[in-house]
Amino acid sequence: MSNSSRFLIVYDGLYAITPVLLAAILGNYATLPNLAHWYALLIRPPFTPPNWLFGPVWSLLYILMALSFFRIIRLDRITPLRRFAISIFLSQILLNACWSFAFFSAHNPFAGLLIILPLEALILSNIIIFNKLDPIAARCLWPYAAWVAYASYLNFGFWLLNKS
Repeated sequence: MSNSSRFLIVYDGLYAITPVLLAAILGNYATLPNLAHWYALLIRPPFTPPNWLFGPVWSLLYILMALSFFRIIRLDRITPLRRFAISIFLSQILLNACWSFAFFSAHNPFAGLLIILPLEALILSNIIIFNKLDPIAARCLWPYAAWVAYASYLNFGFWLLNKS
């Protein structure tokens, strides 16, 4: 492998990791300070997992997202739908970060719902588009779509049980 090929792989890897890592950092920034003083006081819907589970699950999901995005970025730049797929991915990762601010920082489960439902739609759209370009990249997003669907149920439950 040539040095220029290695450089491109590293460059593409950084390009794939950066938005995912930013979403993770921003999500933690919005979430962690609100766990003990706000979230802990909420009435929880049935099947709410223990708090310790969220970190490992999200870590795995972020790794899969970055891998998926990396596979799409590595496609030839003239590949049809590549640019559109990248824009959908970046849109959903932005909503991913925004959800933590709406739900946790703003202490507003309803605002979280207004973000998480379009987020799920974008993730599903992402899977469909990625599948046309790279089925493995699409399959990497399936657990993310499933978890966000589950999180949507939880978000709805928190809103319903805690609205005042």
